[in-house]
Amino acid sequence: MVSFSRLALFAAAITGAVALPANATDAEGFGLLARSGTPSATGTSNGFYYSWWTDGAAQATYTNGGGGQYSLNWSGNNGNLVGGKGWNPGTNGRVINYSGNYQPNGNSYLSVYGWTRSPLIEYYIVESYGSFNPSSAAAKKGSVSCDGATYDILTTTRVNAPSIDGTQTFQQFWSVRNPKKSPGGAISGSVNTGCHFNAWRNLGMNLGTSWNYQIVATEGFKSSGSASITVS
Repeated sequence: MVSFSRLALFAAAITGAVALPANATDAEGFGLLARSGTPSATGTSNGFYYSWWTDGAAQATYTNGGGGQYSLNWSGNNGNLVGGKGWNPGTNGRVINYSGNYQPNGNSYLSVYGWTRSPLIEYYIVESYGSFNPSSAAAKKGSVSCDGATYDILTTTRVNAPSIDGTQTFQQFWSVRNPKKSPGGAISGSVNTGCHFNAWRNLGMNLGTSWNYQIVATEGFKSSGSASITVS
């Protein structure tokens, strides 16, 4: 079984607070599903990096608010979409705080998400999710206690799949909070990325030496929902 969670990457930079429709700009790079020619937008907003992508099948609106705040509303129970705010480049050891409301109806993730190069790695620290548990689609390597919670550590390998560097074979690294933070309303937390990255390294899961973006992302797949999240 393949996880639905496939975030999108890299298009024309757009600055300032925006409300982006489903046909924002042409994508230059892709996540794990084939996304050639699909709309995407990245840029900076109030000192934070943001990434927004949709395949256009759902009714969806992503909006950048002040500071690290963003909101995402989607409906139609169709398509794949993702948006979020954070930093580019990411770092090893950043403590990321988030708060707001997360109300998925169906398949959705709320996670810290990013990429590294040398080697090319896609990584997730999943704080909450809707009806699909990503642990069911990956090989468990162990567990770690971070920030007072237990996370399952998992890996998957993508073969000849789209990435920030075109079609590549690469690994995904996962930490999935167990149990997840309850969705459906107010949500908040703190993620010490260094705790996860050190645990991964101790299991032989080495991130790359070159950091790409690192965001708190909300994703939906053939679902509906809303999120209003502030990142700091």
